[in-house]
Amino acid sequence: MIQRIGILGAGAWGTALAVTAQRAGRDVTLWVRRSVQAATLFARRENLLHLPGAMLDPAIRITNAIEPALEADAVLVALPAQHLREHLAGLSWSGAPAVLCAKGIEKTSLKTMPEVMAEIAPGLPVAVLSGPTFAPEVAAGKPTAVVIAARDLGLAERLAVALAAASFRPYASDDPLGVALGGAAKNVLAIGCGIVLGRALGENARAALLTRGLAELARLVDAAGGRRETAMGLSGAGDLILTATSLQSRNTTLGIALGQGRPLAEILAERTSIAEGVESAPAVVALARRLGVDMPISEAVAAIVQGGDIDAELRRLLARPLKREA
Repeated sequence: MIQRIGILGAGAWGTALAVTAQRAGRDVTLWVRRSVQAATLFARRENLLHLPGAMLDPAIRITNAIEPALEADAVLVALPAQHLREHLAGLSWSGAPAVLCAKGIEKTSLKTMPEVMAEIAPGLPVAVLSGPTFAPEVAAGKPTAVVIAARDLGLAERLAVALAAASFRPYASDDPLGVALGGAAKNVLAIGCGIVLGRALGENARAALLTRGLAELARLVDAAGGRRETAMGLSGAGDLILTATSLQSRNTTLGIALGQGRPLAEILAERTSIAEGVESAPAVVALARRLGVDMPISEAVAAIVQGGDIDAELRRLLARPLKREA
C-alpha cells in the first residue's frame, strides 16, 4: 500500500500536490529547497510566494533536508524540468517510485523527464503525473482529472488509488512517454495561442492553431514511440485546452505579451513563476527534427521565443502548401 508520500519542490504545483495527497489520507512530507521558505511555510502553513490562500494541514511535514522526503512509498517530483538532473543526481533513492510531475523536455539532451530520471537513477520505478491542472484549483479542492502513467500499469493503478480524493480523479495509463511528451508540447502551443490573442488575430486563428497544434503533438508522440491516442487524452488534448484557453496560464499570458510586442527578457523579469514552454519550444522542435516530424506551428513559436518576427512567421505558416487533413 502507498501510504507515505514524499514531495520534492514547494512551488505552486508541489504545494497543491501536498494538499491533495494529505486530503487523500496519505502521510505527506514536503521538501522545500530554500531554508528561508521552509521556515516560513512551517510557521505560517501557507505558501505566500507561490500559492497564497492554500493552507497546509499541520499533519504535512515540511523539511529543508531532502532525505526524509525520499523515505516514502512514492516520491512526487515537482521540480522544474530543466533543473531535474541538477537537483536529483547523486541522491540515495530508497527504491520508492518517482512520480514526475514537471512538464518539459531537457533542452541540452532533448530527453523527456522519464528518460532523464532513468539516467539519474537506473532501475528506479518511474511514473508520470500530468493533465489539465491549475495548482490553485487543485489546492482548493475543485474537480480535477489527471493521468498517471507508468510502464507497469499496476504501479500506475496503485498510485492512482493512493492519490484519489473526492475532487481529484487520476486515470491510469501505461504510456509514460506519450504522457510526458503531451505535457511538454502543449506548453509550446499555449504560447502560440497567447500570441494569437496578443496580436488580435481572432478566434478563428486560435481554434485553427489548437486543432492543427494537436495534430502536431499526436505526430510527435507517435514518432517517439508513444501511442497517438494518448495525445487525445488528458495529458494532450485536455491539458492543451486548459492551458491555451485560460488567462490563468503562464504560457498563454507570456504569449499574449509577446504578441503585443514586448521583449521576452522584459516579460520574464517580471515573473517569479516559470513558463516551461519557453525552454521547451526549441527542445520540442529539435526533437521533432531528429525524429523527422513536421511541426510548423511549434517551429514558429520557437522562432518567436528566440527573437523571430511574429508577422514573418505568420506569413510563413499561411503560405505553406495546401494539404489533406489527416
